[in-house]
Parts: sequence; structure tokens; C-alpha cells
Amino acid sequence: MFAPLPALSFTPQQIAQVCETLEESGDIERLARFLWSLPVAPGTLEALSKHESVLRARSIVAFHMGNFRDLYHILETHRFGKDSHAKLQAMWLEAHYQEAERLRGRPLGPVDKYRVRKKFPLPRTIWDGEQKTHCFKERTRSLLREWYLQDPYPNPTKKRELAQATGLTPTQVGNWFKNRRQRDRAAAAKNRMNQQQGQHISQCKGSFSPEGKAMEDFRGLKNSPISKSTDDLRKGE
Repeated sequence: MFAPLPALSFTPQQIAQVCETLEESGDIERLARFLWSLPVAPGTLEALSKHESVLRARSIVAFHMGNFRDLYHILETHRFGKDSHAKLQAMWLEAHYQEAERLRGRPLGPVDKYRVRKKFPLPRTIWDGEQKTHCFKERTRSLLREWYLQDPYPNPTKKRELAQATGLTPTQVGNWFKNRRQRDRAAAAKNRMNQQQGQHISQCKGSFSPEGKAMEDFRGLKNSPISKSTDDLRKGE
């Protein structure tokens, strides 16, 4: 019989590099499989818990799998560098938004989201204390608008690419495109209604213009008794 193959062993640095590569690729399922099936050598678990790339990867997987309790625990108990703040803050807020939507059974409006942010403020582990605006930066909006003009219905791959380029989550990117399409449809409907109203007003003005009134008077005189009597006299002659 063949001897069993030795289990593969990765150093914390190698694991971190793989996590970073998979995170950049946007392949969350593969990243999750890598973390779950990772044959960790003895003594490396504690080292991994201190490696930011691995912790960030675990947070991303927890968010996309809907394991928000695990996500909150990781974010609240480990301090992250400033470069990771934007992505982790977005996941923290989006997770709380989704939980609130499920609880209320309806989408959240701006006021609802404000209340959620007040109830669940960003932990200091992913926030440097500076005031945060919850509107996208101009650079982010410009990039989203540019992609929208090319394709208003991006597929999941494009959403992941945009998320990587803007620091947003794929869910946030999808919501932005959905809201933009709704605004464009509403604007188009309003324009059509304004055009129809303009045509109706033009027709009404034409009916009450001097030329239009003269034509109405002429048609009225032609059908009047006096006009008919005149026609009868002409026939008698």
C-alpha cells in the first residue's frame, strides 16, 4: 500500500498573499473555499489572526455569505489599517442595512439608513475618527457614470471590476446602477408627458388663433339659415 501523502503546509505570509490575490480577482467563492479548506500547520493559527490580509478576506467572505454576526465580530475585535477602512466600512453599513430591510420587510429610504447609521456607528477599528460622508466621492460617481453610459446593465463580472476600482461592494455598485436606471426612466416619462402637454397646448392655441376663429366663423355662416336662403334664391334665378 502507498503511504498517505503529507498534508500541505502554508506559512502565514503565503496564505496572506493568496488571500490578497483572490480578493483582487473578485472571486469570492474561490476565496471562501481556500479559507475553509486551508490545511494550516500547527502554530500558525495565532499568527493568521494577526495578519490583516487574512482577516480582511474572512470579513469579505462572511459578508458575501450573509454571515453578518461573524463579520461584526471580526471587524469589532481587530484593528485594521487605513487602506482597508473604506471597503470594511461599506460592508459594515451594508450588512446593517440588509438586516434592517429584512426586519421591516421593505427597502430603506435615506431617513431609514440615517437611523441605522446612528444606531450602529462604525467601530473605531475601521474608522480613524474623521467625519465620514455617505455620498459617493466625485471620482467614484464619475467612474460609475462612465460605465453606465457604456452598459446600464453590467453583469456580475463587471460589477466586481467596478467594486474593485471604486472601493465599493458589488452590492453597492448594483444598487447605484438600479437607482440610476429608475431615475432615467422617470425622467424619460416626465419628458414624454411634457411633450404631450405641449402638443395639446399648441393645438388649443391654433383653435383660438385669429385664423382658426375666422375658419370657425366661416363654417358657421355657411351652415346658417341666411346662407341657405341665399343659395335658394340663386337657384331660383
